[in-house]
Amino acid sequence: MKLDHATIVTPDCEPMRRFFTDIAGMSVGPRPPFGIGGCWLYLDGSPVVHLIESGSVLAAPAGARAATRIDHIALRVTDEAEWQALLARLSAHAVPFSEADVPVSGERQLFVQLAPGVVIEFVIRHF
Repeated sequence: MKLDHATIVTPDCEPMRRFFTDIAGMSVGPRPPFGIGGCWLYLDGSPVVHLIESGSVLAAPAGARAATRIDHIALRVTDEAEWQALLARLSAHAVPFSEADVPVSGERQLFVQLAPGVVIEFVIRHF
């Protein structure tokens, strides 16, 4: 496996986008149509930072804005055998998870919440 990306949830993506493009040298690139606001920032052709608008994902406390936070880390699984082995390990240890398909990309996601605010995503391209 390898680290795939970090996701930052924020009430305002634009300052983050400017930092990552203007300071860190990333570029804005394609993003699947998730139905929530945000953008993906690329390095060397890979989307390494995902920005998500918190207003479309999280309910802010009454009268307040939702805090900026790092939402999860993602690990890319490279082949179907490794994906099946991961599923077997999760089952053997009775670790709950949720799955989702990424629109357009043909990828499958698996999410494990380790603790409040700590999520690990595993992602694979469908074979």
